[in-house]
Amino acid sequence: MLEAFVRDVRSGRDGLVRAARRAYLLGLAALALPGVVLGALLLLTHPAPVPLSALLLLLGVALLLSLGALHFARKAAHNTAQPARQAALTGAIQAATAPGVPLLLACATLSQWLSLVLFLVLAAVMHFVVWVQVPGWVREPEAAEG
Repeated sequence: MLEAFVRDVRSGRDGLVRAARRAYLLGLAALALPGVVLGALLLLTHPAPVPLSALLLLLGVALLLSLGALHFARKAAHNTAQPARQAALTGAIQAATAPGVPLLLACATLSQWLSLVLFLVLAAVMHFVVWVQVPGWVREPEAAEG
């Protein structure tokens, strides 16, 4: 897997898009896997349900944080002061936070099916948005980059 990643990073724009998407997925996994473990442990404690008003507030906060993360990831990817490869990978890794925030909140509220569904839907929407936008963030690598 690492060899394919390095090959993609060193190839042209299409390969860099594949590498950026892999970096994004790895970043998302790095956020989600510990959250799932901690969420499962929290579920064992039988937490009190989150009131609907608080749940909706948390959903709004998750949306704002996700959109903010997406904005900063896009900004990092479009940073022309960095080489194309570095900017693409930086933006892609930062973009993992956009679906990562609602995923972590879903893990924290595993005991409530409504909250779980709402946060997972938001995470899926943010994942789709990132996945579709990543190719637009990647510019052609400079010749001096190798």
